[in-house]
Amino acid sequence: MKLYAISDLHLANKPNRDALLNLSNYKDDWLILAGDIGETAELFKFALSTLTNKFKQVIWVPGNHDLWSFPLDKEGIKGEDKYYQLVKICKNYSVLGPEDEYPKIILDNKQYIIVPTFTLYDYSFRPANISLQRALDWALESGVKCIDEDLLFPNPYDSIAEWCQKRCEYTELRLAKIPANTPIILINHYPILEEHARLWSFPRFILWCGTKRTENWLKKYSIKLVVYGHLHIRGTKYKDGIRYEEVSLGYPGDWDERLGMDYYLREIGICVGNKHSCFV
Repeated sequence: MKLYAISDLHLANKPNRDALLNLSNYKDDWLILAGDIGETAELFKFALSTLTNKFKQVIWVPGNHDLWSFPLDKEGIKGEDKYYQLVKICKNYSVLGPEDEYPKIILDNKQYIIVPTFTLYDYSFRPANISLQRALDWALESGVKCIDEDLLFPNPYDSIAEWCQKRCEYTELRLAKIPANTPIILINHYPILEEHARLWSFPRFILWCGTKRTENWLKKYSIKLVVYGHLHIRGTKYKDGIRYEEVSLGYPGDWDERLGMDYYLREIGICVGNKHSCFV
């Protein structure tokens, strides 16, 4: 058995949908799906119905695109209700997510726990001299505005930041219940560290890329590997013994259609010295 990861499928784009349909079968393997699958429930169902027929188990966390609500949407589902609509769809396909019991795997005779999380952002990824009250204006001054400001609703909370706080508190309570020193593989759509959230072409977009609250998790809990997306900048980083995998596919133009989606699946494992071990 192998564990793979990918995020940011953005299935509103036909080349991405075609690539998903042409993805090979991995019947014995698990897949981490780290958010931004599509903007509608129909696209989400399409993704899960396809992937659950190709993988033994799928584990999902939501991205911001997954939670968007459009003015002409007849259902009119917004905010937390939209999230729980997706959670319900996951249950229909036996896909695991942030509300489920954390799955466990065995690697080299040691137990690991996979922790899918949902945190959002709170505008805390910003320079120290920029106040929270001025943060949005600071981003707008550079011509940067995330479309979340128009399509991502915080209902029933007063703000996305408040929703983010509630989600972080919920996750912290669950992380605290994991037995001490149990290795954790953390999945989140957003980067966990502010330093990993930098887009050099649009530096002030960092405002919509996470929360500083998650940085403390790396000290409090036994996190060994972090899987995330959102940035459309694939790569592997290491810091303080923790491995970070950004696993985005992205929009057409962010990836080479000639290679197919199989090429962009990231095989996830734990590096032990110079040996790369996969989950078995």
